[in-house]
Amino acid sequence: MKAELKDQESARGGETLFPAPDIEMIRRGDGAILLRSRAKLPPYPGALGHDLLHWAKAAPDRLFLAQRRTDGAWRKITFRETLETVRAIGQALLDRGLGPERPVMLIAENGIDHALLALAAMHVGIPAAPISTAYSRLSHDYAKLKHIVARLTPGLVYVDDGAVHKGALATLDFAGAELVVSANPPPRRAATDFAALARAKPTPSVDRAFAAIGADTIAKVLFTSGSTGMPKGVINTQRMLTSNQSMLAYCWPFLAQRPPVLVDWLPWSHTFGGNHNFNMVLRHGGTLWIDEGKPAPGLIDRTVANLREIAPTISFNVPRGYALLLDYFENDQALADKYFGNISFLLYAGAALPQALWERLERLIVRIRGRQLPMISSWGLTETAPMVTTVHFPIERAGNVGVPVPGCELKLVPEGGKLEARVRGPNVTPGYWRDPARTASAFDAEGFYRTGDAMRPADPRDGAKGVLFDGRIGENFKLMSGTWVHVGELRVAAIAALAPVAEDIVVTGHERDEVGIMIFPSLAGCRRLCPKSDNAPIARLIAEPEVRATVARGLARFNAHEGGSSSRVARALFLPDPPSQDANEITDKGYLNQHAVLERRADWVARLHAALADPAVILPA
Repeated sequence: MKAELKDQESARGGETLFPAPDIEMIRRGDGAILLRSRAKLPPYPGALGHDLLHWAKAAPDRLFLAQRRTDGAWRKITFRETLETVRAIGQALLDRGLGPERPVMLIAENGIDHALLALAAMHVGIPAAPISTAYSRLSHDYAKLKHIVARLTPGLVYVDDGAVHKGALATLDFAGAELVVSANPPPRRAATDFAALARAKPTPSVDRAFAAIGADTIAKVLFTSGSTGMPKGVINTQRMLTSNQSMLAYCWPFLAQRPPVLVDWLPWSHTFGGNHNFNMVLRHGGTLWIDEGKPAPGLIDRTVANLREIAPTISFNVPRGYALLLDYFENDQALADKYFGNISFLLYAGAALPQALWERLERLIVRIRGRQLPMISSWGLTETAPMVTTVHFPIERAGNVGVPVPGCELKLVPEGGKLEARVRGPNVTPGYWRDPARTASAFDAEGFYRTGDAMRPADPRDGAKGVLFDGRIGENFKLMSGTWVHVGELRVAAIAALAPVAEDIVVTGHERDEVGIMIFPSLAGCRRLCPKSDNAPIARLIAEPEVRATVARGLARFNAHEGGSSSRVARALFLPDPPSQDANEITDKGYLNQHAVLERRADWVARLHAALADPAVILPA
């Protein structure tokens, strides 16, 4: 970060962004490192609904949520209207006898009806379980959805569009739960119109149910997709959600000075979009413009169209999202001016940000603003609601995920040649929904949650300098020599070495002699190298001599700084088609699923490591 940001203020007239971190660092005799903030965790309400009650009174006519209609116009709802509808729907849910044993299941994209139903369920003490729509839209056998229904036993299932989910609706019985639909009810199945829920008349039973909610009341059950196996239901209590927002508010005090405005696509079936971003807007009386786009070809155009209208105050995204948006920003001055002109900072999460992408963002921001904006990261999980660490200090490059937030302890424990991050605090889950065995194995003897992520201190002597994400311990593999390949660390470094032609990479070599990489190309980067092939199809573009030579030279430079076989890349090839969302190669959260790519493209892995070199394989120069 440039020197002028060391005063912890943004370019917006002295707006204070961050308090200086004050971190205690303890090294124990067993090799573990404990990190925790000395700052006191601010008070937090006993239920998320208190934030809605506050803003419905303090700013009743302020816009809370906006969503595109099918005709292109915006549907909008204020805080007062939200509370009124939440109370009505809450009454309808109580009338149906729903509760902790018969929760509400939501299979829907982000939308106002989705938000109203989830808020209503939590307002009267009924767990809400938003489910990834991929389990319904993209599956052929609906195995994961069947597993979730059996584990959850919902009393009500909400679907936003019956036509979109017609296959699942025709196949599953949802354990006899009532089906509620906002649009296009299925033709041969009984379904309640969502609007009917909102027409219920609230009675004092709604207020009694809200008053009975405690900090340990289950607010949500979030099913994590993972890369293998069936989804597991993570219990999210009211305490987890409200304490995490107080942690966030301490680290980002400017939110109290300027209510946030978000243009956000991140799915509410995941903790980043549904807990971190949505609840942050609710806590601080902000406005959320629901973005129907996604960081994928075709869908990114919808995001760009929304950004031409709405200027956010904070930017939340995954690295792939920033990469796709940059291709637009760099070629559209008006769009870039609008987007960066009102933003306090940019945050990335979900995956490591390649340094080449960081530098592209820096160059563009300086061109637009005349000075740098903070680019920061956070780290957390579904099990931590989600924030555990965040950057609230200047950093100069990608990779640092910050320091523990107040009230949250981070323990780094030696594991498999790395330091596994373990977490303890009020924002940590009590366990998994109806899965006592998994719950018992998730915590160590001191009550710390085992995350499976590796971290290391940025400065061994100073915990206030943050921690560096060091990959997933479960992603690492051994070569035939028995040496470990640390995938996360190698991936980020290799993407930087192959700039500007690599958008992302998958690391290969499990039980082989050498490490290889499969490259998803950056079309914008490849076309900059080959301007005469600007309109060429991807297959021709990645075969251009200059593009292949850039990879060969990049591999040679990368290997020159590495030692043994486990950290050197022996061979590479380009993948000619982008990662598939349908095949779970790109998750709902927009990051690359290494396991899914390796399984789906096993033939490409075989080509890459074949004894007789395939012409598509690129070797170091």
